[in-house]
Amino acid sequence: MITASNRAAAGTYQDTSGKLLAHLLAEAGCEVDGPRVVPDGEPVEAALRSGVAEGYDVIVTTGGTGLTPADLTPEMTRRVIDREVPGIAEAIRQVNREKVPTSILSRGLAGQAGGTLIVNLPGSSGGVRDGMAVLAPVLRHAVDQIRGGDHPR
Repeated sequence: MITASNRAAAGTYQDTSGKLLAHLLAEAGCEVDGPRVVPDGEPVEAALRSGVAEGYDVIVTTGGTGLTPADLTPEMTRRVIDREVPGIAEAIRQVNREKVPTSILSRGLAGQAGGTLIVNLPGSSGGVRDGMAVLAPVLRHAVDQIRGGDHPR
């Protein structure tokens, strides 16, 4: 997993969303490596490419999905993925929309790069919780599908 944060990478800000994401992924049954904290922009692309090359089944990012000029995680993700899985990102934006109307401003993507599923989550703790509420129930099936598995009957 990757935290995209200029401030956390510089050591001026504590990476709380990355620690929460690691906890929630472990709770979902994943073996967790990270968070790897990098500045937003091209370091995110490099970290994603490295994770794909290392053969990770899933890479989840937190941060860099907003509207500020420095938020470039979706652009870096788009450079790496072979095909999008738009339903995941759409569901994450909608999951808590009633309580957090600004959730629709997240530009996070989800997609497949080779044998790896990549999902962008917002950088807030609430965004991570909401995103994992969507992602956790489908992770095993998504990984199985990427590996060529059939639909459960």
